[in-house]
Amino acid sequence: MSGPFSVTDISQLPARLAIFPLPGVLLLPGGHLPLNIFEPRYLHMADDALATSRLIGMIQPTNPADRAHQPEVYPTGCAGRLVSFKETDDGRYLITLRGVCRFAVREEVSQKLQFREVIPDWSNFATDLDELDDSGIDRDRLLKLLKPFFDLHGIKGDWDTLGDVSPGTLVTSLAMMCPLEPRDKQALLEIETLQQRSEMLAALIEMTVMQQSPGSGAKQ
Repeated sequence: MSGPFSVTDISQLPARLAIFPLPGVLLLPGGHLPLNIFEPRYLHMADDALATSRLIGMIQPTNPADRAHQPEVYPTGCAGRLVSFKETDDGRYLITLRGVCRFAVREEVSQKLQFREVIPDWSNFATDLDELDDSGIDRDRLLKLLKPFFDLHGIKGDWDTLGDVSPGTLVTSLAMMCPLEPRDKQALLEIETLQQRSEMLAALIEMTVMQQSPGSGAKQ
């Protein structure tokens, strides 16, 4: 990752990581995720991140309907660096995370703070710190599949902008923002390479359009 606060090796990543469980929310390396923070425990989490590593681990609950205080989470998440911060007049934090590296949850730390922390294992995801290799991604096919998907969900696409961004940025941005099932977002997170993520994303978009389009006979 380039920039003034770049991380070039997993040895530079922290041994403890605060996690923010949110269903249906995906952060990927290189992606930017805006968040509206208002719960006291997550306000404290953001304060702690600003004072330490500036990293927060985004992770999904295994059951999106689970409203427990500490829901069970998937074993894999993605750490993001807090790159922008604004406090509102009513005490909320508007922050943006930039995805840095995925992690596996080795274990959860005994909770002494208001928010949850884990011992992350970064070892399987060292390549997340490399420059994106987006060779082999069929951007034209992905954009062609995207138009009926956007129409289905009432999304207006800025096609000029989407056509100008790099294939890797396009795949990362679409995987994060497209309205897909939480389990599908988790699969996109866990898949090994960017090229495989692109192929999976295209397949998920195509399947959704086939299943939910009027007259398909397979709407769920």
